[in-house]
Amino acid sequence: MTSGPDEVRARLEATGYLLDDGLAMACFLALKLHRPVFCEGDPGVGKTALATALAEALDAPLIRLQCHEGIDASQALYDWDFPRQLLHLRAAEATGITDADRLEGELYDRRFLIARPLLRALQTQPCVLLVDEIDRADDEFEALLLELLSEFSVTIPELGTVRAEVPPVVVLTSNRTREVHDALKRRCLYHWFGHPDFARELAIVRRRLPGVSARLAEQVTALVQALRAQDLLKPPGVAETIDWAQALDALGASEVDADLAIATLGSALKYREDTERARGLDLAAVLAARGT
Repeated sequence: MTSGPDEVRARLEATGYLLDDGLAMACFLALKLHRPVFCEGDPGVGKTALATALAEALDAPLIRLQCHEGIDASQALYDWDFPRQLLHLRAAEATGITDADRLEGELYDRRFLIARPLLRALQTQPCVLLVDEIDRADDEFEALLLELLSEFSVTIPELGTVRAEVPPVVVLTSNRTREVHDALKRRCLYHWFGHPDFARELAIVRRRLPGVSARLAEQVTALVQALRAQDLLKPPGVAETIDWAQALDALGASEVDADLAIATLGSALKYREDTERARGLDLAAVLAARGT
């Protein structure tokens, strides 16, 4: 996939993931230069799906780290299996082993090491590492991640340094609930994920849901585009467009009218205020503009 951006685009589109020129270039450079891709944008616009598509295109495992407030090294990097260490210690004592140095050496053997996602990514070649929603983590975790991504290595005091022979392909995502520090962004190739225009979004829906009627896919895409033009608390992403079309298809619909659209708004909108605003729109006019 490193012969050029066009090959990257073709390989990703073969998995069903459609991307623009800027993202194709970012992915190409990430593979060529072994630099992470920092994907920022609203929820549901395809940031996480990029990592899944890259893993499929590269035929490599996807290792995912879901960030959250308070995440630390023991959850992201590695930890020791204390219950097994304790059982080993008791078994050794029962057999009369009292050599403290020997016991300590045995307790901190690799068999008792629990590799969390970041360490597993360093030990798995090749692989795609997804660090999802980095904006939910705190400053200390950002510093840990920055250090790891700088050298693609980590030092475990009891065992030494673990270094990736082949750096993983790294995708970081942020929903921009807070600003991520510039130091981490500078380490990455940046790409902003905006909402696609009508033609691209329709193409994505058709690619992801080939069994849905063309008419239904077009109408749902038009409705979502109209909803995004409103002042909503959470505009629907492409993921919600796909969910809505899938829900309508499950109901046996080959096309949608205003009443059915309102009845199924919960597939696309997740806040009461947004649903009420949508109910006040002339959805019939939106559908009429699509030639219904």
